Amino acid sequence: MKNRNLKYYFLLILAITLFSCKEEGEYHSITDKIEAEQKPYHGKLTSEELLADTQLIKITEGEHIFLIPERKGQIKSFACIECHSKPLAQMRGLDGKKAHWDIKLNHANSETMNCATCHNPDDMNNLKTLTGQNVDLNLSYKVCAQCHSSQFEDWKGGAHGKKVAGWTPPRASMTCVNCHNPHSPSFETRWPVQFNTQKAIERKDDLDH
Repeated sequence: MKNRNLKYYFLLILAITLFSCKEEGEYHSITDKIEAEQKPYHGKLTSEELLADTQLIKITEGEHIFLIPERKGQIKSFACIECHSKPLAQMRGLDGKKAHWDIKLNHANSETMNCATCHNPDDMNNLKTLTGQNVDLNLSYKVCAQCHSSQFEDWKGGAHGKKVAGWTPPRASMTCVNCHNPHSPSFETRWPVQFNTQKAIERKDDLDH
């Protein structure tokens, strides 16, 4: 068993060496590679440069003022009322090619949520709150905040979600729908970025027994 473990350990070290060394021998470890490849960015990659290619809008939420990505300009078929010219019940019965009917809502059960919970059936260019108030599509986070209040508070303060750029001003943050699919917001299970080699060896030993 020891010889077998030594073989796996040797193969693991070999794999790490091949992964972390360049063919030319420039990198001798993962640390060397990280240090070498991050040098060109020092002092050159500012928030302003990263934000230059992103259309942003300014929002104010309480004491927090920051930027978020503009969404409506990214929707190829906006405005929605170009197609949604009739109530949804009537449009479902129309012949011809249909859009959106293949979307499956995996957010809450049907007794709690349906399409009209967030989309305004009387004004499809806008979303709506639970009390029927219009919400601009660019400000969709306001709809999410009604149920996900703790995440919303963390997001406003910068503890939840991702940044469009770094932490340096101007602060620019992704919104809920930049990371989560609103129709199916849960993330699929993924392997960790850093593989736990010790656990892998222990698991292999268990399988051998």
